[in-house]
Amino acid sequence: MGIFGRKRRTEGGSAGRHAAPEAADTIEDGEYDEYDDSELSDVSDGPYDVTDFEDDGVPRIDLGSVKVPVPDGSQVQVEMDPETGGVRAVHVVTEQGQITVSAYAAPRSGGLWREVSAELAEQLRADGAKVNLGRGKWGLEISAIVGDVALRFVGVDRPRWMLRGVIAGPQSEAAGAVDVLREIVRRTIVDRGDAPMPVRTPLTITLPDAVAEHIAAQQEQG
Repeated sequence: MGIFGRKRRTEGGSAGRHAAPEAADTIEDGEYDEYDDSELSDVSDGPYDVTDFEDDGVPRIDLGSVKVPVPDGSQVQVEMDPETGGVRAVHVVTEQGQITVSAYAAPRSGGLWREVSAELAEQLRADGAKVNLGRGKWGLEISAIVGDVALRFVGVDRPRWMLRGVIAGPQSEAAGAVDVLREIVRRTIVDRGDAPMPVRTPLTITLPDAVAEHIAAQQEQG
């Protein structure tokens, strides 16, 4: 599964919250509002809701709300919130780039990714990024170039949750990065839980005991 690292958010870490490489089937900017995507993505081949999933033997790191596959040769890196001391995000670092998968509370009817992706594209452009929209496995994808970094966002809508995946890596790895991101998103399992939550609320991340103990030991060592 790799080495568990610890990372704190820095001012230069904005790439992780933006998008990734170039998309096939490019959509021109003026077509965004007319882009006709289904409200709920076709997820018959993943990602999965925990209630629908049957064990397939794929190794995953259990983060409570999401169970994320970790490819051979990759590393898991935990990003801590310096203000609260809690977990901000968990990244899977591969040769092609850093992948972050996050789940959010969403309407039963879906459609949250369409709203979020429009906001992401607008923010990326405001930050000076070169942005392209495209159609991918689950619908709309956002690609961007920020400095020397190639980024891509994908999103999947299901009843009551939305899953977002992003990869950030060098432009030289952009072509392969797309497939790696999609495969990790496809094999991710989401555990939304039954508690009512406002739409867009991030689902809580909890660390496995071994990872939490490793980080605690690092913190004690300074």
